[in-house]
Amino acid sequence: MNRRHRNQSPAGRGAQRENTPRSRSAAERRQVREEIAQALVSVVENAGLYLENVQVSRGSRPIVSVTVDLPEGPGGVDSQQLVDISREISAVLDEIDVIAGAYQLEVTTPGTDRPLVEARHFSRAIGRLVKVTPREETPFTERLVAVEGDTLVFRGESGERRLSIGEVAKARVHIEFDRPKKD
Repeated sequence: MNRRHRNQSPAGRGAQRENTPRSRSAAERRQVREEIAQALVSVVENAGLYLENVQVSRGSRPIVSVTVDLPEGPGGVDSQQLVDISREISAVLDEIDVIAGAYQLEVTTPGTDRPLVEARHFSRAIGRLVKVTPREETPFTERLVAVEGDTLVFRGESGERRLSIGEVAKARVHIEFDRPKKD
């Protein structure tokens, strides 16, 4: 009878496990994610973008998800910028070779549904309607008109409202289908 211990690999008791994201510990996966982020920061910054996040999924064919954004201010990353930075990121990942085997690369922007938590996030939403839940006030949806240090300036029907970022419990861009044109 051929019995195998539950945790023993099919190759035998002393066999090495393949070095894939699936077989790595949480600490090893975090280290891989940090190595990738360190390698990508300068490439992304040289492209005039900001490296928002790097994630590596577990699995037989891991997914490396890289989120990039503009450093600050309103506007968006256009599709050609995403194509260009995707190629550069792919080349860097091939060069540093921290993921064994095949992987899928996804390069995206944060999207409008991301929570606004940093001054940079709010600066990207200037001119947009923002749904805000303050820590000690009633929630409101008003247009963000400025970010002055850590102070947010909103304009609504009742006039101008100022709120520090620290007073915000939750904030997201409110999608407008009939957004007013810029002056």
